[in-house]
Amino acid sequence: MTSIARLSAAICLLTVVTTASAQNIAVVNGRPIPKERADLFLKELEKQGQQVTPELAALVRQELVDREILLQEAERRGLPAKADIKFQIDSSRQQILIQALVQNEIERSPLKDADIRAEYDRLTAQQSTEYRARHILVETEDQAKDTIAKLQKGAKFEELAKASKDPGSAAKGGDLDWASASTFVKPFADAMASLKKGQLADKPVQTQFGWHVIRLDDTRAAKLPDFESVKEQLAESLQRKKLGDFQQALKNKAKIK
Repeated sequence: MTSIARLSAAICLLTVVTTASAQNIAVVNGRPIPKERADLFLKELEKQGQQVTPELAALVRQELVDREILLQEAERRGLPAKADIKFQIDSSRQQILIQALVQNEIERSPLKDADIRAEYDRLTAQQSTEYRARHILVETEDQAKDTIAKLQKGAKFEELAKASKDPGSAAKGGDLDWASASTFVKPFADAMASLKKGQLADKPVQTQFGWHVIRLDDTRAAKLPDFESVKEQLAESLQRKKLGDFQQALKNKAKIK
């Protein structure tokens, strides 16, 4: 090989080594630590509010070197091959990927202000009126009908309510305090909302709790929060629902044996 050829080969080798060095921040026992890993580390710290400086970059480099040293020792001892360690590694990987999937889905299908406003309007429409009702809860329909008959003959609601199966309201004469219709289960809410002030329901209402005798004492317009004060809370609720629907759609498409 001529001297020119040898010089050319040496220059090429130096170029390769220099390029490889530029792509790595360190080499530990022959294993390189890529610069990209350090850049991503710094990017995460920047997201957390830290200012990227040469000093911080040096700390990150040392942290990655220290991690690599410990990782290599763990591998030398065969720890990654142990069943319990493999399980923990797999579980962590799954959790990271699931979190990434959730974030990706949120970014692909972001909530719109119009969706949040529509949810606010829907909820406030259900809660625009508050009701002050009383009830007596009994076990059977015959007991409920008998209670209604006694009330229609002049018995005091507060007295009969003492025998109610609902101990919370029984001690208060059956009083349920002010509440919107959405507070109650649907059969109860529908029956209550159909009554006029002071009216006793002439038929008992059945729910999963038993049979109810209902009287509506009063109604009033509800004091509702303005949209801006609950916008964030509504957005979180809608986002959870969207993600739940997304997961359910994936489950419906999955072939599970």
